[in-house]
Amino acid sequence: MGDTGTTWSAFEAAEPELAAAVRQRFGQYTHHALATVRKDGSPRLSGIEADFRFGELWLGMMPNSRKALDLLRDPRFALLANPGSGTDMGGGDVRVSGRAVEITDPETVDRYAAEAGAPQPFHLFRVEPTEVVRIRVDGEELVLRTWAPGRPARTIRRGNDDSPPHGES
Repeated sequence: MGDTGTTWSAFEAAEPELAAAVRQRFGQYTHHALATVRKDGSPRLSGIEADFRFGELWLGMMPNSRKALDLLRDPRFALLANPGSGTDMGGGDVRVSGRAVEITDPETVDRYAAEAGAPQPFHLFRVEPTEVVRIRVDGEELVLRTWAPGRPARTIRRGNDDSPPHGES
């Protein structure tokens, strides 16, 4: 499984408004939920701190943690921003899916550790997004904004009835 060729910074340049909303949403809380693929193919859900630094989205993990081993074997993941307390979702439901690329270059790892105050050793993964999604409520509608590499973001609105969703760009 190769790299997607897309970085957070490339997504941010292509869709700055959506990227800003996603970053703001992740910034509301420290802890989020990471889904990885176990060796047997079943999902694993783990807590994690997502970190935006140097124009990229990073995932740092303890050495040989289960989630790190999952990503080393199969880099696919989904990262869900902490929904917060209650039911208002504080700005929407935000998810980033993609591939996690382990960074082992000592200079990059040392720079990250120094900036983030991360104790070494640790696994450091750079996120290569394959999908970014934000869902929010607007009046009586759910508004889904989604992006994938190679295409502009699109918006789909859905009411609370049986009428079909409708889109806009």
